[in-house]
Amino acid sequence: MHLTLLVPELIWPEPGDALTLAQLPAEHFSWLTGRASFQLQPASAHEACLLALCQAAGRNMAQLRGLGERSALSLGANTLCADPVHLRFHQERIVLADAGAFPLDESEASALLAALNDEFSALGRFHLGDARRWYLELHAPLPHAAAPLSRVAGRRLDGEIDNKTTPLYRWLNEVQMFLHQHPVNVARSGRGEPAINSLWLWGEGHAAPCTLPFDAIYADDPLARGLAAAAGLTAENLPHSADTVLASSRQRPLVHLDSLLPGVLYENPEGWQQAFAALENAWFAPLRQQLGKTLRRLDLVAPTVYGTLHWSLTGSARWHFWQRGRSPQQLALALAGPATPQGMTP
Repeated sequence: MHLTLLVPELIWPEPGDALTLAQLPAEHFSWLTGRASFQLQPASAHEACLLALCQAAGRNMAQLRGLGERSALSLGANTLCADPVHLRFHQERIVLADAGAFPLDESEASALLAALNDEFSALGRFHLGDARRWYLELHAPLPHAAAPLSRVAGRRLDGEIDNKTTPLYRWLNEVQMFLHQHPVNVARSGRGEPAINSLWLWGEGHAAPCTLPFDAIYADDPLARGLAAAAGLTAENLPHSADTVLASSRQRPLVHLDSLLPGVLYENPEGWQQAFAALENAWFAPLRQQLGKTLRRLDLVAPTVYGTLHWSLTGSARWHFWQRGRSPQQLALALAGPATPQGMTP
């Protein structure tokens, strides 16, 4: 088996945070990465990294993500993700919070989407994936280059939209005024909850057939599941451990392990530590045990703030006793130091 793991935020983004990094259980992670060849590539959103691994760069991510929703939305090529967000001023800057940072139920989301569809029907049609994931299917193509929501959540909005003079950017000002007055937001403000006062539009791209270099995708993430569906595969639910994947008959599976992502997006170091410990026990330990047996090759790809980290090792690496791994803290400090040439271990 040639297994590819995509693990966003595998290394905590604050290298000097010893409380988070120093005591991590990482024996198996360090053993695997210490025996692997390493490449440091430019930083990339985990969504873009997923598309690159699936040889689908430039595809419309909104259309693909919609296809991976539980309702399997069939959306046109002129679709954008239109995710609900809360904008607030902080130190004279606008900071964006996505719906993962506060409660939002589907009844509220449905009411807001129905109102948006009534008010802005001339522009397109809104669709509900779930309370946190909305879509705007445009009647006609309108350019709108913006980073995925995961790149801007919890951050100040400085230059995340390439051109703020586009029709959709100007239209967002109307949306914000409309949402401000909606009864759902009035009620939320009365309860002391953040109002849904804007949308983050992203995910534009072209429509094209997908031919994956994998024979299975294990994921809970709807974008990954949509990629599988677009290629004619039935996405597998993400299992609790590597044992399920290793026991399958798959030869080239991709596993999208995104449990570390919320800890970074919502600044929850304790949650990130717990998720890392779970990966160490349920994934890295059995992969170490099966390397050179069931597992012929392992590629571990990690989009992080330091760059996109790519470790690759084959079964023969288990005999490389002279190669010693580094802890996540040591890796973080090395990656945050002077620039690491591509192809070299940090």
